[in-house]
Amino acid sequence: MRRPFLFNMLEIIYQDEHFIAINKPHGLIVHRSNLAKDATIFALQELRNQINQAVYPAHRIDRKTSGILLFALSRNALSEIRKLFENKSITKKYLSIVRGYTPNQQSINYPLTNEKGVSQPSITHFQTIERTEINIPFGKHQTSRYSLIEVSPETGRMHQIRKHMAHIFHPIIGDRPHGCNKQNKLFLERWGIKTMFLHASSLSFVHPFTKECITISAKPQSEFLNCINLLNFNYSTLS
Repeated sequence: MRRPFLFNMLEIIYQDEHFIAINKPHGLIVHRSNLAKDATIFALQELRNQINQAVYPAHRIDRKTSGILLFALSRNALSEIRKLFENKSITKKYLSIVRGYTPNQQSINYPLTNEKGVSQPSITHFQTIERTEINIPFGKHQTSRYSLIEVSPETGRMHQIRKHMAHIFHPIIGDRPHGCNKQNKLFLERWGIKTMFLHASSLSFVHPFTKECITISAKPQSEFLNCINLLNFNYSTLS
């Protein structure tokens, strides 16, 4: 039976004898989960089949988020890289398009409650790359304003960036359920866009085996770049 939704070959953006990283497309879930029972295709299985080798996810990113997803190629490598994540020795950066004009930079220190109802310290930093204003009325405003930001989460809570940006009233475009329903409706009805614009763009760490400084980068995918052009951001800011 043909699967209802297929991804092309995964884009491998880094590989050595211990680790491999892909540029995950929007909509692809990392592995089987009770949170996404409708999913039939998973990054773990697709990558395993593509390279014909067992892979072990070192971390997770949301199904709706695109960008860098790192896997270990052995259980020993998995143990070592997870130590770096747990010790906050890995620097993660994301690109996002959000509603409104964000400040030049800001740190959001706002606890988030997990699925068990436990409040957890959560910290997110971001800086504004560029702002744009387009001649489309929205609500009581005669124009619509958006910001392109680079986000660096200090902690790694579920949906942390999404919740934190909504908390400061600059929700991520395309985010459901944390975003702005009216903005999401505007993008869907006017341009047919329902993608969430959050992209894991950079991952940096000291390699646990070679001790080299590793930086993995992933370019935004076509949906993100199309929106960049649509909203008249300066594409050169991403080069």
